[in-house]
Amino acid sequence: MTKVSRAAIYDALSNCQVPGTDATLMTLKAVKAIEVDGDRAVIDLALQDVYRDREGALRSFLAKRLAGTSLEIRFRWEPTPEAQSRNLLQDVKRCVMVGSGKGGVGKSTIAANLACSLAMDGLKVGLLDADLHGPSMGMMFGIKDGPEGTEEGKILPIRKFGLNLMSMAFLVDEDRPVIWRGPMLNKALTQFLGDVLWGDLDLLLIDLPPGTGDVQLSLIQNAKVDGAIVVSTPQDVAFLDARKAIGLFQTAKIPVVGVVENMSSFLCPHCGQETQIFGHGGVRAAAQRMGLPFLAEVPIDLQIRTGSDEGTPLVTSHPGSPQALVFNEMAAHLRKVLKV
Repeated sequence: MTKVSRAAIYDALSNCQVPGTDATLMTLKAVKAIEVDGDRAVIDLALQDVYRDREGALRSFLAKRLAGTSLEIRFRWEPTPEAQSRNLLQDVKRCVMVGSGKGGVGKSTIAANLACSLAMDGLKVGLLDADLHGPSMGMMFGIKDGPEGTEEGKILPIRKFGLNLMSMAFLVDEDRPVIWRGPMLNKALTQFLGDVLWGDLDLLLIDLPPGTGDVQLSLIQNAKVDGAIVVSTPQDVAFLDARKAIGLFQTAKIPVVGVVENMSSFLCPHCGQETQIFGHGGVRAAAQRMGLPFLAEVPIDLQIRTGSDEGTPLVTSHPGSPQALVFNEMAAHLRKVLKV
């Protein structure tokens, strides 16, 4: 064993990122006490219980960074703040989050097409892109201009395809990164909720960033959320991460109104043959085991991809296609569950 310095411990804690978030133990203010005596160190940590499933990963990281030290890590788990502690969306009748445990599963594509389908069915719908670090709705809806403001300092959402839209992509250049820590993210989110004139909406969909971090918790604490949709691809590793998103919603007492298996198969644009590239049916089976409603299997389709790249969601450009019908069925289920 070697003598450990307090500086080395602070360095390890400052670099120990909580899996699924952009935050470290230090930025979450989780470090409550540090005791050092020669080669022995004791670290007291306090985290919200929504992070309890990440204890093993945190212990492993700190053990590697402080190898050679007699290390004791003591966790204290605190209740996650009650959901819906305040509601900045007073004029919105229903609010649904669309989340996933990891990136790259097509969550934003699902959210965009589902929102369009609901609007085409006659509802007053809004879509908030809450992925502040990686906003995509600017490209998906072909929007390059920023929103207008009012004399009272409010923000007017951008209207397109019958939707009220807001995204960080409307406010910054597409090549400019958003390099913000938690407090700035939280401030931007509360502005998107409370300072955007969403209007008298039947439903607001919130497209979440991947993971279960600060953005998700901030939104839960500042809006009355009526339900959540979780998107996963068929691979077991993808649904393993999706389970964390489900766990977050369940901890916050937000009902999971549906689970979606995206990229469930590939439809050849030439012959129409279906190929199950990533496997098939695993998400449906997992949802059934967990007692969660399964919404749909959405195939990989060239029209979905080109529509997203060209700024026209599939359900608006090809409303009669089999893929659009899948989104319409999802919209009908959501309307029934939420009674809108």
